[in-house]
Amino acid sequence: MSSTENKGSDAEQRAATFLQQQKLTLLERNYRCRFGEIDLIMQDGDMVVFVEVRMRSSDRFGGASASITPVKQLKLTRAARHYLATHDDDFPCRFDAILISGERENEIEWIRNAFDES
Repeated sequence: MSSTENKGSDAEQRAATFLQQQKLTLLERNYRCRFGEIDLIMQDGDMVVFVEVRMRSSDRFGGASASITPVKQLKLTRAARHYLATHDDDFPCRFDAILISGERENEIEWIRNAFDES
């Protein structure tokens, strides 16, 4: 595993732990299908939450939030539809983002409803 992959895995673990402390339940990690990958799938009450975890070493070029482009959002929504279809889940869902900045590694920003399904 490369250094970048290790950092990504560590960021996902920190995000999962943070969300579990907020009373969300981890359903799945690194869900992969032909449409893309979802970092974390959590449950918040009766809602399924698809979580994109982003870590950037600096805020140059817009930081972590700017890296969730419209193309990335489309891949996430397609992968989420696949997940829901294969799990027979008829729950409401939302897309959240966990942003971790390398300049402020102890700071986690949780954006609920980071984007809508398009």
